[in-house]
Amino acid sequence: MTEFIVGVRFQKVGKVYHFSANRQRDLQVGDHVIVDTSRGRQLGEIAQLVEDARKPKNGSWKPVLRKATPRDLVARQVWEKKEAEALVNCRAKTSHLNLRGVKIVSAEFTLDGSRLTFLYSYEEDEKLELTALRKEMEKLYEAKISMRKIGPRDAAKIIGGMGACGLETRCCSMYLDEFRPISIKMAKAQNVSLAPSEITGMCGRLRCCLQYEYDTYVELRKTLPRVKKIVITPMGEGRVLKVNPLKETVLVNLGEQGAKEFSSDEISYPDRS
Repeated sequence: MTEFIVGVRFQKVGKVYHFSANRQRDLQVGDHVIVDTSRGRQLGEIAQLVEDARKPKNGSWKPVLRKATPRDLVARQVWEKKEAEALVNCRAKTSHLNLRGVKIVSAEFTLDGSRLTFLYSYEEDEKLELTALRKEMEKLYEAKISMRKIGPRDAAKIIGGMGACGLETRCCSMYLDEFRPISIKMAKAQNVSLAPSEITGMCGRLRCCLQYEYDTYVELRKTLPRVKKIVITPMGEGRVLKVNPLKETVLVNLGEQGAKEFSSDEISYPDRS
């Protein structure tokens, strides 16, 4: 029998994790289910029914335990309210303990409340010791406390707010369910200014949007000459100063005639044989 694999999401705009639903083959997208995770038992929503899922490294998927009940949904709402309280308390304790540079981003209870995980970001170089903070939180909550470090992109996604471009909601908070690697090469390929204010997001890292059109630029550049390349134009021979992939044009230095723009089909290459 073919494995019935579902993709489950635990946050509204979060990464999708795969689980086996062989015992729950009536599940549909939008259903809420109970599963075991590395951080305890959680309630998630089915985001997709997966075809040809890639086998996990350990050779098997964790199973969907069962479909969530109305009582589970109410319990999740109760814990969400307590998470907001726990977040405030943890931030207060962090300040009291003078843990500079530590940003407590969110608090997450398991569905049964037995575990409480705090997500935090910390970008300083020195080693961070959070034992005292964990013990302080254990005094307040009858749950196993764990502290999990996340990166600046993940922190910005959870915190939310306006994007560096002016969008009222950041892309990462609005629809990005995972982060792809981004490099300065992407900005250069698109002729984007390398000024920090132009390429840096609110997280302090390269903007996610640099990847959106990168593949298109790479493909279009294949039909255009490189900068400094010698080409032949209707006005004579010149050297390429700049390329515009979206317009499929090149700016050519023609010496005394100045710089002129030509479409890709107007240029050719000198025969140097």
